[in-house]
Amino acid sequence: MTVAPVGPGFSTTVEALRIREWQLGPGQPTLVMDQFSAEDFHLIVDDRADVHVSSKDGRFYLGWFPLGRPGTDGEGWKIAVTGTAKTRGYHLSFDTETPADIVAAAVARVLETSRRVGQPGAHE
Repeated sequence: MTVAPVGPGFSTTVEALRIREWQLGPGQPTLVMDQFSAEDFHLIVDDRADVHVSSKDGRFYLGWFPLGRPGTDGEGWKIAVTGTAKTRGYHLSFDTETPADIVAAAVARVLETSRRVGQPGAHE
């Protein structure tokens, strides 16, 4: 079936428009949580069964809110990195239906950009 353009533009087929499947649904949160070691991070499960992960230095935070973060419109994941006196920090949010694979990729990238300081062999 060909779709004719209403005005200036192009025509295509319905089949050509359906060339991808997109990952949907929250997936497995363990893909995110398995990236954290007890050596470097604290993990807390609260009374709502929300999960909070923070770096031992307190500058990284991840929250997983399976039923949505209280006071938000469906925020399911929150990543925050605290800044310094000279550089502002940042935060990312994903809703409850964001696939865990996507959140895991974002977390992996944030963790890859961190480094230990003040230890032998660390780059300062």
